[in-house]
Amino acid sequence: MTDSNSIATRLRALDTPTLSDALDKLGLPGAVFGIGPLTVVQPVIGRAITVKLGAPLAGLPKRHLGAGAIMAAREGDVIVVEHRGRTDVSGWGGLLSRGALAKGVSGVLVDGAFRDIDEARELGLPIYGRAAVPVTARGRVAEHDFNTAITFAGVAVDPDDFVIADGSGIVFIKNEKADRVLDAAEEIFAREQLMAEAIDAGTPIGEVLGADYEDMLKGK
Repeated sequence: MTDSNSIATRLRALDTPTLSDALDKLGLPGAVFGIGPLTVVQPVIGRAITVKLGAPLAGLPKRHLGAGAIMAAREGDVIVVEHRGRTDVSGWGGLLSRGALAKGVSGVLVDGAFRDIDEARELGLPIYGRAAVPVTARGRVAEHDFNTAITFAGVAVDPDDFVIADGSGIVFIKNEKADRVLDAAEEIFAREQLMAEAIDAGTPIGEVLGADYEDMLKGK
């Protein structure tokens, strides 16, 4: 079983570019783009608890979108919302932000727009999304399920996958591949730290960023 505390500790020492490089080196998907911090600018790290949104359909539970995920969340979880890139209607709101903070959720990622950004910023909840919008989800969007497999910006995400979001973007790491990805990422990070130290010491950048750097992600 993956030690989530150990994985989270290792993730905190890294960033999304390094993890994206590790995924490239291993031939794995997981990095997304086009979604950034819109409230508090700080890294978000944790396990994913997912929400799947879609068109209102007959027979769906009469449950406000996101509420089930908040109730099921553990401290440190990251709520990840499949909103299919929609920016014309909200996929998250202010009362949900308050509920998420009360459960100790570390952040919210929305593949689309959300509202009450000022409120979430004041509360100090990091939310990553595509845009702000004032339009309510009522009658326009419904929760189809939560804590289920979703697609987030083209990446398949399962509950309990690891996620890190920072100023450069978002990276998802499959739970069962976390150790392997982190081993590769830590190796890349160590090599780049040596390169950074060489540059700071005055080594010409052309010597530092040579063939070794260009070939760093080759091999599995």
